[in-house]
Amino acid sequence: QVQLVESGGGLVQPGGSLRLSCAASGIIFSHYGMRWYRQAPGKQRELVASITSGGMTEYGDSVKGRFTISRDNAKNTVYLQMNNLKPEDTAVYYCRANGVSSWGQGTQVTISS
Repeated sequence: QVQLVESGGGLVQPGGSLRLSCAASGIIFSHYGMRWYRQAPGKQRELVASITSGGMTEYGDSVKGRFTISRDNAKNTVYLQMNNLKPEDTAVYYCRANGVSSWGQGTQVTISS
């Protein structure tokens, strides 16, 4: 049984930072690429960042230069460091293991003054 638990969201002001975490179980974590998605109310889910099992990363255009995805295989955890946050980053953030259909509950990120 695959389980993904996102955490670390919250309310921050524009220009602030957050680090999201996603703890995975039920898979051999080191074998899987991992992705972060986000979805704002009424909007399509958007791919934010991805990291392969070998550590290669890619980012959506809207977050390049501001967000960093990383992983700690010893902790079965993928992270998303978010800097210089903007109001348009407000969304529920989800993680997913490549090739696995299960989603976590997501964590809410709100950027507001």
